[in-house]
Amino acid sequence: MTPRAADRARYDRATAHLDAPLAVVDLEAFDANADDLVRRAGGKPVRVASKSVRCRALLERVLARDGFVGIMSFTLDESLWLARAGFEDVLLAYPSVDRGGFAELAADAKLAAAVTVMVDDPAQLELIDRARGGGAEEIRVCLELDTSLRLLGGRIRVGARRSPLREPAQLAELARSVARRPGFRLVGLMAYEGHVAGVGDALAGRPVRSRAIRLMQTAARRELAARRAAVVRAVRAVAPDLEFVNGGGTGSVQHTAAEEAVTEIAAGSGLFAPRLFDNYTSFSARPAALFAQPVVRRPGVGVVTVLGGGYPASGAAGVDRLPVPYLPEGLRYDPMEGPGEVQTPLLGAAADDLLVGDKVWFRHAKAGELCERFDRLHLIEGDRVTGEVPTYRGEGRTFL
Repeated sequence: MTPRAADRARYDRATAHLDAPLAVVDLEAFDANADDLVRRAGGKPVRVASKSVRCRALLERVLARDGFVGIMSFTLDESLWLARAGFEDVLLAYPSVDRGGFAELAADAKLAAAVTVMVDDPAQLELIDRARGGGAEEIRVCLELDTSLRLLGGRIRVGARRSPLREPAQLAELARSVARRPGFRLVGLMAYEGHVAGVGDALAGRPVRSRAIRLMQTAARRELAARRAAVVRAVRAVAPDLEFVNGGGTGSVQHTAAEEAVTEIAAGSGLFAPRLFDNYTSFSARPAALFAQPVVRRPGVGVVTVLGGGYPASGAAGVDRLPVPYLPEGLRYDPMEGPGEVQTPLLGAAADDLLVGDKVWFRHAKAGELCERFDRLHLIEGDRVTGEVPTYRGEGRTFL
């Protein structure tokens, strides 16, 4: 029996009493992935990206482990909700224009002490001030650095289009704007190198492209390390009490942690290990989050049909954004249909061994987006379900 077949047997036994569709988290794999992130961080604390987990119970579980500190959130509403629930260090990773949220933040000392907001434009500071509504609490601010790699004099750009702030002088000037404005305190700097952390460099069957990605990432890491160090020096000259410099992502933990200027690492996807994180030379993780769809039809030889399954991930549309049939091994989509809204045909010899009512296990392309489809996660230890916890959706929270 292959390791994957053994996992399938475990999951089927553990959930035999449950009807699919359902989602599970293998706690042994989850904890092993958490340990590996800490190992790769080399002594620097890991801040958990909540968008990659979207389950309060699992956020609490990982933050209880040595080596993890704080949350990186994705909306202001989520940040306030987590802070009200008792999370004491929440860094909002994206700028917000939630005026009601800012009014609440500025009026509550506990929330203002727990939540740090992201800024990359003076207009965002102005919006926050207008939204205060009389609230006088000091707002904690983090600046974001653009990490993209620019080649050929800027004619080629590699990396996400995030912050407009790129050069040390630009970030120092915004730092001065924060310092001059009453009611704000600059506490952090963030730089997410998605073109390194979120792009696999060992694509199956594509050796030339894989090598090109590795060459790009080597150049990007070298350029960013030098520029980030210069930015940190420039910002610290304005704000010497800067509390943290955040960088990284699951795919670049050990590389970013090696930079002296970086004080903490952001990671989250590595806990669940979705399919987009299979193709890295620098690390490997164990699939920890899966979902099961039930076989509802057997249309013919070599084909079964499961209920639903059309759960694409965000990003540029493509095959790599689709969930992948994982267990049993050897199933694939019908290229004429793909994963469907209400049903999904699956092809392959393995289909002939499946009966109506059996489960087919899938892996989502990305991490936390799986939780937007399910209101609970069944926690598996060995071959038993030992717990059930709500996702954000199960708690009635759909922030995006």
